[in-house]
Amino acid sequence: MTLKLSILAALIALLPPTQVAQGQEPPIRMIADEGEAAKYWPRWRGPSGQGLATGSGYPDTWSPAQNIAWKTPVPGGGNSSPIVWRDHVFVTTAYEGGRRLSLLAFRRSDGRMLWEAPAPSGPTDSGAHYKNGHASATPATDGERVYVSFGPRGLVAFDFNGKVVWQRDLGPMDPYHGAAGSPLLFRDRIILYQDQYAGSFIAAFDTRTGRELWRTRRTASVGWGTPIAVRVGDRDEVIVNGQQWVHAYDPATGRELWRCGGTTYEVIPTPVVGYGLVFCASGRAGPTLAIRPGGSGDVTRTHVSWTSPRGSPFVPSPILYGEQLYTINDMASIVTSFLAATGRVLWQGRLGVTQREGFSASPVAVDGKVFFTNDEGETFVVRAGPTFDLLHVNRLGERTLASPALVDGRWYIRTARNLYAIDDR
Repeated sequence: MTLKLSILAALIALLPPTQVAQGQEPPIRMIADEGEAAKYWPRWRGPSGQGLATGSGYPDTWSPAQNIAWKTPVPGGGNSSPIVWRDHVFVTTAYEGGRRLSLLAFRRSDGRMLWEAPAPSGPTDSGAHYKNGHASATPATDGERVYVSFGPRGLVAFDFNGKVVWQRDLGPMDPYHGAAGSPLLFRDRIILYQDQYAGSFIAAFDTRTGRELWRTRRTASVGWGTPIAVRVGDRDEVIVNGQQWVHAYDPATGRELWRCGGTTYEVIPTPVVGYGLVFCASGRAGPTLAIRPGGSGDVTRTHVSWTSPRGSPFVPSPILYGEQLYTINDMASIVTSFLAATGRVLWQGRLGVTQREGFSASPVAVDGKVFFTNDEGETFVVRAGPTFDLLHVNRLGERTLASPALVDGRWYIRTARNLYAIDDR
């Protein structure tokens, strides 16, 4: 009997943490891009939706004079992050205080601008906050069309030649500090949400025609985030990390599945997923919540596995790499590493001089390192592991609020003035 129990214990130790910690609860995973999309960086935070690059061999040092494959000016201004598909790199931009908006396409091989596609005319987003502007939402692509949220100008699909395929009005829009959330490409639909003073919603649109498939009212009044999709057992959930609540919706119908309280008033970070948990960082140095999805109704008291007291980022999203969850408190430039399964703090480390809200880009991870880029264009290279180990700092010397894209061993970084390709080959 003792031998049998020992063998059983050994087998349990080999199971993923989700199955050990939660017994018979269903497996949980982020719904990542598959097929050809997995080779590129087709949406906000890449094919995984979590800032994780595929492959290896990415340079970890650069400067204006080192490892620059090409550098090309980006007209106008915007904070949307680049996306990549085959030989195309896409970003959005704005001119004349948001009166003109465009999607830009660059050739990935040499940085030459291929075309500029203007957004249809319409109302101008307020975009009042200096970190927002009028072109902050990152596009998404399936290799056939590029889907862009232009805030009050609506949702627009372009083909790869810059022609408008369809446009859909999203309705009246008056968000605090302007619109910024990026659309989620989920199978045959585009899902996005907009929290605002009145008329907050989450909605889904057909990728081929732009037809609205469903729309669900939200009560939040402030928020600029991007939804994620997870698979929980045999059902899909779209999760929104929002004002005072985290919500999960059925992507087929828009019906609310569950909600969990505990976030703060202004929330931006995109959740990440692993170890049977959804990690939601609450804005303005609030708590981080580790929530078990798959519930029903109000799960605040039943499905929160662990929380941190304070110190979450305001703008950058967290990143889960290996066994550790990393967050950057952009108000104090402090990185915290948690053991993701339990919430135990492994270490904290300061990155550079303390600045008020000095980080906007979300971190990325590859080759055993986590990269944090601040607003001044400094990228701090931290070794992933159980102790704080800052390896070095790369400086481009340009204001950088967008998050990078990583494909085939090459970085693509959008600054306030330029688009860079970084490669040591």
